[in-house]
Amino acid sequence: MVDRDREYVEFVAAASGALRRTAFLVCGDWHRADDVVQDALYKLYRSWSKVDRGGNPLAYARRVVVNAALDSGRRPWRREVPIADLPADRVLPGDHADEHAKRDEVLTALGALAPRQRACVVLRYYEDLSVEQTAQILGCSEGTVKSQVARGLETLRIAIDRARQTDRAL
Repeated sequence: MVDRDREYVEFVAAASGALRRTAFLVCGDWHRADDVVQDALYKLYRSWSKVDRGGNPLAYARRVVVNAALDSGRRPWRREVPIADLPADRVLPGDHADEHAKRDEVLTALGALAPRQRACVVLRYYEDLSVEQTAQILGCSEGTVKSQVARGLETLRIAIDRARQTDRAL
C-alpha cells in the first residue's frame, strides 16, 4: 500500500499542472478547473490499483478530467461567467496556460464553444492528441470528433474575426 501511495503522489506531482490547464481550457474557469481536477484525482486514487502504470496513466487521468469537466458543466447550480469579466489575477504566476493562448480573444472564443466542441478542440490542438485518442477519451466515434472539431474551429474563426473587427472599429 505504501508503494501504491508513493507512486500516486509522484504521478500527481508530475501531472497535476497539465491536468489543471486542460480542465481550464475545457471548462473556462480556473476555480472550476481546480474542483474538476480535485474530483478527478480523487476518482483516480480510488482506482489507482487498477490503472496500468506501465501503460499511460496520464491518458487515463486526462480522460477522467475531461469527463469531469464536461459533467460539471451539466450541473444545475453552475453559473456562467464570461471570461472577459474575470480578473487577471486568476492566472497564477508560473502557470503557462496563458502562454499557450496568448490572446484573450482565444480564451473568449473558446468560452463561446459548446462543451463537447471545446473538449474536442482542446484535446486535438492544445493537448496535440490524434483523432483516435480524442475519440477514446470522449467515448465517441472518430467521425464525431472530426465534425465537432470542424464546427468548433469555424466558430472560433468567426468569433476571433468579429473581435478583431470590433477592435479595429474602436
